[in-house]
Amino acid sequence: MLEEVERWLAGRSWAAADRPLDQLLERKRAAGTTVSVVLPALDEEATVGAIVEVIRRELMEGLPVPLVDELIVIDSGSGDATAEVAQKAGARVVHRDDILPRIPALPGKGEVLWRSLLVATGEIVCFVDADLREFSASFVSGIVGPLLTDPEVQFVKAMYDRPFGGAPGQGGRPGGAEQGGRVTELVARPLLNLHWPQLAGFVQPLGGEYAVRRSLLERLPFPVGYGVELGLLVDALHTVGLDALAQVDVGVRVHRHQDGQALGRMAAAIYRTAQVRLSRGHLVRPELTQFERGPEGFVPHTYPVDTEERPPMLGVKEYALRRVA
Repeated sequence: MLEEVERWLAGRSWAAADRPLDQLLERKRAAGTTVSVVLPALDEEATVGAIVEVIRRELMEGLPVPLVDELIVIDSGSGDATAEVAQKAGARVVHRDDILPRIPALPGKGEVLWRSLLVATGEIVCFVDADLREFSASFVSGIVGPLLTDPEVQFVKAMYDRPFGGAPGQGGRPGGAEQGGRVTELVARPLLNLHWPQLAGFVQPLGGEYAVRRSLLERLPFPVGYGVELGLLVDALHTVGLDALAQVDVGVRVHRHQDGQALGRMAAAIYRTAQVRLSRGHLVRPELTQFERGPEGFVPHTYPVDTEERPPMLGVKEYALRRVA
């Protein structure tokens, strides 16, 4: 298995600079492929506008052919000005609850990504988290690139350093001890190495930046919560095989980091997603109890662990009707 992972790393891991923008534009024009970028957003007014502006300025406007044809922000119920900021910056903004209204929305990132397939029209769909700071257009062009240049590639994840204390020069150290990604290192990576060792070569298996051919996405179930990235990666492996998966180094990812309690809930969701894929068995207790110190000692707080998954979009009648149209 180690030899297979090393072979995959040598043939399916690249840097964003390996595919210059002019090369991608030429390939895109020749193939007539369309690209949608989707940003799932919840209370991200501080960062979403800058991300939208960079994508529009560098990948959509003033080019012989746009690399990105469609830029959509899916607002999942923000209490701040996320929608207004994103729209002013030039994105199309759609509220989660306005997509597929016959099915009541569940909370969670995966729910938003699943519903986005009904409003995004591109043959390639690129997901980007909306909390990124110091955003670079290479986060999009880098992961879209292999899908435009290699017809065998179907699913591309971004890989990057995640400095815990900020960007390089601001307290963060790429590749050093102060890395983020604690749920990745403590939960996701051990699970993948133990149960899906073919995926051991992915540097950022839980990263929120990845581009996928629609023809694959519409065949995959979506965990509604934080487990969506692990679930999609594992299911893509079983659906199209390791050689259809790839990763691209885009440099440094700067974003906010969660506290330990939130990370615990994320870890539980990741474990649950893996468990379902390992056994498809019954969840005895899909809940997580955590503790906080109060005036009279430790107080328990119990949270539900994401247990819902949305079916492959091909089975949703509204999506099927849109494809026919």
